[in-house]
Amino acid sequence: MSLVDVNTFVGAHPHRHVPHPEAGILARVLEREQVDGAWVGYLPSAFADDVVAENDALFAELAPHSERLLPAPVVRPDRPGWEAELARCAAIGAPVIRAYPEHWGMIPGDRALTALGDACAEARLPLVLTVQLEDHARRDWPGAPADLGAAAIAKLMRGARAVHVVVTAAAGPLVEETTAMLSAGERSRLWWDISWIAGPPRDDLARLFASLGADRFLYGSQWPLRLTQTPRANLDLLPAPLRAAPLATVEDLDAA
Repeated sequence: MSLVDVNTFVGAHPHRHVPHPEAGILARVLEREQVDGAWVGYLPSAFADDVVAENDALFAELAPHSERLLPAPVVRPDRPGWEAELARCAAIGAPVIRAYPEHWGMIPGDRALTALGDACAEARLPLVLTVQLEDHARRDWPGAPADLGAAAIAKLMRGARAVHVVVTAAAGPLVEETTAMLSAGERSRLWWDISWIAGPPRDDLARLFASLGADRFLYGSQWPLRLTQTPRANLDLLPAPLRAAPLATVEDLDAA
């Protein structure tokens, strides 16, 4: 099984400087960290109205590194023609679709997001959601979005009854809150990346592995917004019995 970082980005953040947002740097970082590949989002697309243009920029940026860096393009279901853009991304070979409902002002249970979930399920593409791109101390620009909450995740899982969802950048308490709101069947279609889940001394990661199982979690770093060494260190610091438990892999999403 290959180790894929499911939460990485290239491209410039429109509201603050982000070091090393280039695809070539990401490819070298993955090689250094012995990570086989990555799902790569495009930071500007989280804030864009015309995601088609942003997706084109993402595809062009990743083209020289296509063996290691796989595109995670964005589809905005609140814009005309989104179904065609989803079909185009699938035809190009994107392994997943990303969405940023909190950036787009969508309320929990928004019908457009549910429609996107249904369409992703039909196309057999997981839908990736992002709880946060930065901590609260960095949100000093007008109109900065709120975090994606448990209610929005839970209502999507209930509304789109076949979609596989990967939630990235969730802290431990949100994982627990959301899990408590879902049925067993809904939880079986939901995975979390570990990029924002605390290791020691809080040990949220160990507690979640013990209660939910490591197979509900995927490797993720949120590079370049966070350090790639953090998830590896937190895994290494797990108590010995949990350290041997394997994370989920992207192949597991396809098989579920």
